[in-house]
Amino acid sequence: MSSPRLIAPTCRLALLAAMALAGVSACAQFAAVPQPHKGATLQPSGATNDKAYRIDAARHIYDAYPAQILKGKVPPLVYAIVVTETEIDARGKVLNVRVVRQPAAAREVTPWVVSMIRRASPLPPPERIGRVKFLEVWLVDKSGHFQVHSLTEGQI
Repeated sequence: MSSPRLIAPTCRLALLAAMALAGVSACAQFAAVPQPHKGATLQPSGATNDKAYRIDAARHIYDAYPAQILKGKVPPLVYAIVVTETEIDARGKVLNVRVVRQPAAAREVTPWVVSMIRRASPLPPPERIGRVKFLEVWLVDKSGHFQVHSLTEGQI
């Protein structure tokens, strides 16, 4: 029979290996940014202020990444919350994405979100207001699905 001293380090190694594998699998879906779907025609936004434009931008993001949309209500605990401030020119080109808040533990999600915004450019041209700067809250689960606050279906 093995002594407790020999079993404990073995168990610790197994536990550490399992934790490492869990960490790798949790990060893997954020290693590659999905390609945006470019099928829809880009319609100009009729928004008259930054807050209204935010909804048009969110719809465009949803159209660009339909497979990544978290369907239904958001679970009580999400994997990551990222708050971005995005600046758009009058033609809809993303000029800048600034991270206002990044998740404390799931930092791999932040560059994933920023890249998705940039790849979805151009966004709907804000014809009535020209250059736009708006905030958006991204709610991301471990599987790489998301909702944005502008279009959220609520929380469970």
